[in-house]
Amino acid sequence: MTTLKKVLTWQDGAAFAVTAVMGTGILILPALTADMAGPAALIAWGLMGILVVPMAWTLGDLAVLHPAADGIAGYVRHAFGDRWARLVGYLYLGTVPLGAPAAALIGMGYVTRFFHWGAFWGILGALMMLVVALTVNALGVELSGRTANGVVVAIMILVASAIGFAIPHRAAHPYTPFAPHGWVPVGTAFALLYWAFIGWEMVGHMAEEFHHPRRDLPKALLASLVVIDCLYLGVAWVTVRTHTYGLMATGDGLARLVGLGLGSVGALWAVLTALFITYGSIHTYVAGFSRLVYAQARAGDLPAYFAELHPRWRTPVRVFIALAIPFLGVLGWDALRPFSLNALISWPSAMFIALYILAMAAGWRLASRRTAKIRAASGLLLSLVALGFLGWAALFPLIVIVVGWRGHKNRLIVAES
Repeated sequence: MTTLKKVLTWQDGAAFAVTAVMGTGILILPALTADMAGPAALIAWGLMGILVVPMAWTLGDLAVLHPAADGIAGYVRHAFGDRWARLVGYLYLGTVPLGAPAAALIGMGYVTRFFHWGAFWGILGALMMLVVALTVNALGVELSGRTANGVVVAIMILVASAIGFAIPHRAAHPYTPFAPHGWVPVGTAFALLYWAFIGWEMVGHMAEEFHHPRRDLPKALLASLVVIDCLYLGVAWVTVRTHTYGLMATGDGLARLVGLGLGSVGALWAVLTALFITYGSIHTYVAGFSRLVYAQARAGDLPAYFAELHPRWRTPVRVFIALAIPFLGVLGWDALRPFSLNALISWPSAMFIALYILAMAAGWRLASRRTAKIRAASGLLLSLVALGFLGWAALFPLIVIVVGWRGHKNRLIVAES
């Protein structure tokens, strides 16, 4: 069995983290949460920006403690044993296979709305984006890392421009009424923001491919955390300040922010760059997920078929091929019965929140210092609160666990017979 290449630096890690975390969330959530909760959505953004620090820090501690491709599954295995690690694998099967096509549909929604194209072209564009992500990741981690670095530059240019162009266009009385729909929508917006701040764990799955994981992983996560918090909070603030929301049906808030300063040309540029940003998040999700499945198969928790690497590119190509099946399924379903924005966000978010609950519990169990235990406990509390605001979507992780566990028992019965 060949091994993964050790070629990544802390800059590559920071780029992967930014592209994983700051994807479609920056495109839709500032306007969507303001539409839900009014200016009070800024409270949700501020709290999430603060509370995500101990969560990301804990994931960094865990990645240093266990720098391997299995990521959260490995952390949970060390803390609670093989059975719980197997549950992590089942939960992951409900994340990227659903979240990546959801992100592609959201990104292409930007393009189709701007050009007034039909739904067919949006689905076709989403399919092309997913095919490119699978292909580039299959061809090796060096190309994948260079792609991630380019996406980060595009993200920073777009978002900084959106903030700068929007600042002069202050709306009359932008902060009143502050909570027009009451305070419950602030909690719901807080839960949805989990979608905007997930993705740190994907860097942990690539830990085996860093030159110096114990040195580089903390630097990568710290740098990405600073960039992400600053840009997210800036866009949320100018969205409220300019009253660029009321867009629940379209969700093209970021393009409108840029359009305030540059008109239709600026909005076009924002749409095209936003498409590039969407690809970046999909790119990193696919990269991290493939390493997780490879590592779980290597450990015997998933079929051994996925434990083989391509002899030349040394990537888990079989995982990329298998991912094409759920990707096509989600796109086909959307073609027959289009998803709402809330559905595209809520269901994958529930899966990621469940994973973070297990990761934070493992971080608390494995931590040797009191401060590390406090950080993990803070992340655990944040995740539990967010899950409570997702409604029926919170049941999705339980359903996946039950289905996965029954499938595992059936495989054991077949193997014994």
